[in-house]
Amino acid sequence: MTATIQLTLKDNVATITLNRPEKLNSFTRQMHAELRDALDTAQAQGARAVVLTGAGRGFCAGQDLADLDFTPGASTDLGALIDENFNPLVRKLRAMPMPVIAAVNGIAAGAGANLALACDIVLAGASVNFVQAFVKIGLVPDTGGTWFLPQRIGMARAMGLAMLGDKLSAEQAEQWGLIWRCVDDDALLPEAQKLATQLATQPTKALATIKEALYASATNTLDQQLDLERDGQRSLGASYDYAEGVNAFLQKRAPKFEGR
Repeated sequence: MTATIQLTLKDNVATITLNRPEKLNSFTRQMHAELRDALDTAQAQGARAVVLTGAGRGFCAGQDLADLDFTPGASTDLGALIDENFNPLVRKLRAMPMPVIAAVNGIAAGAGANLALACDIVLAGASVNFVQAFVKIGLVPDTGGTWFLPQRIGMARAMGLAMLGDKLSAEQAEQWGLIWRCVDDDALLPEAQKLATQLATQPTKALATIKEALYASATNTLDQQLDLERDGQRSLGASYDYAEGVNAFLQKRAPKFEGR
């Protein structure tokens, strides 16, 4: 546990909680550093799945503007802030060699909304609203938002959300394919933990390779993707879990994967 992040590890599942509830878990530079450290710690301690959620009544309200060196009328280098904090976080989430599940509670606004979308599987409580709030203060969606939105819901819907900054309910987000599932608020964390626990018993190297291949497909040609699939199968074919999976199938028993 740190000042802004809580980390627990149980049954090979790391639960990371953004812990600035009085500020709707909005980001400061300190929280960025501590979240990156928590992800590193989860990996080092052998986590095979990660749940990312927020304390209190919100998941994340984006950047804490009070943490910026801002003088009205003066130039602020937000690009440096993004280079130092938000972009490394998105890249780290995508590179984690295990599934990362976002359990989104309450408000998910600005960079907070796109932080959730940077995770591999997104569950959201029924009361959640996703808001691309950037335009309200004269900015462009960041933290991957201009990539995630059109990739998942198409250009027309992405453009509307980004330009209008309207709220999108969790139910609508599920219907549009922006997130995996909308669940009752009270069931959110239990459902996320249940899903993570299930994933933590699966062949972790295969899950990591699936993650890598699916994300690469957004920019690869078909030929490149076919080669990536071949290379992935070659590597996984030499893994313990592949042998265990085949033997379990032939012996008509449940496999006991070890993540190697």
